[in-house]
Amino acid sequence: MNGEAAPNYRIDGDGPPITLIHGVGSYLESWDGVIAALGGGYLFLRYDLRGHGASPKLPGPYHIDDFVGDLRDLLDGQDIDRTHLAGFSLGGLIAQAFALTHPDRLRSLTLISTVAGRTDAEKTAVQQRAATLAEKGAGTHLTEAVDRWFTEEFVASRPDVLEERRRRSLNNDPDCYAAAYRVLADTDLADRLPEIKTPTLVMTGENDVGSTPRMAQLIADRVPDSRLHIFPRLKHSVLLEAPDQVAVQMGPFLETA
Repeated sequence: MNGEAAPNYRIDGDGPPITLIHGVGSYLESWDGVIAALGGGYLFLRYDLRGHGASPKLPGPYHIDDFVGDLRDLLDGQDIDRTHLAGFSLGGLIAQAFALTHPDRLRSLTLISTVAGRTDAEKTAVQQRAATLAEKGAGTHLTEAVDRWFTEEFVASRPDVLEERRRRSLNNDPDCYAAAYRVLADTDLADRLPEIKTPTLVMTGENDVGSTPRMAQLIADRVPDSRLHIFPRLKHSVLLEAPDQVAVQMGPFLETA
């Protein structure tokens, strides 16, 4: 990215750097709860993906390599040679691709609610969701996503969180949102996972139907130096529903990676 297209980012804390990548349609503040639960001791770098939040609305189509290049340029601009890297959903795909192309830049890799090795049925389902987003817009997409993302208990008890997620997603440029979702739908790095040599933590929700436990197990099986955790009962949006649980797993892993 050139200077005019540099992403919106935020830095908090001091210590070894950890870079956090949010999911499609989301925003850098989705990591607030995890950062608070992890506490001090790290320099937290997070940013809005291209086309998201306060980052430039770069026209699509996008490719996974575009997101990898944006991350590389951001790290270069902050003079960060090596970082812990954590990605959620699409952010996890970007993190996988970054680990494959820039392994010397990473201290560790955390992959949360992300995808690899989709079955034919799973490919069809995500392609249909991408088409719905492109044709009918984010409002319809988000309404249909609530049951996939959150438990019934969370939907009932925290309507404020759901409304904020919806509001922020609807503020995204619709074409950029659709272009980013297409990358999520079309990218699968399962065959290259054995090339990742970075210490890796893989996590997803037990009832996540988009980033399933089967996929998480596949990633953990193929990445040589990896560990796996499945969150009981949770669905997709673990950053918003259960940041404390995410931090409980990440904290010890980061300390030893």
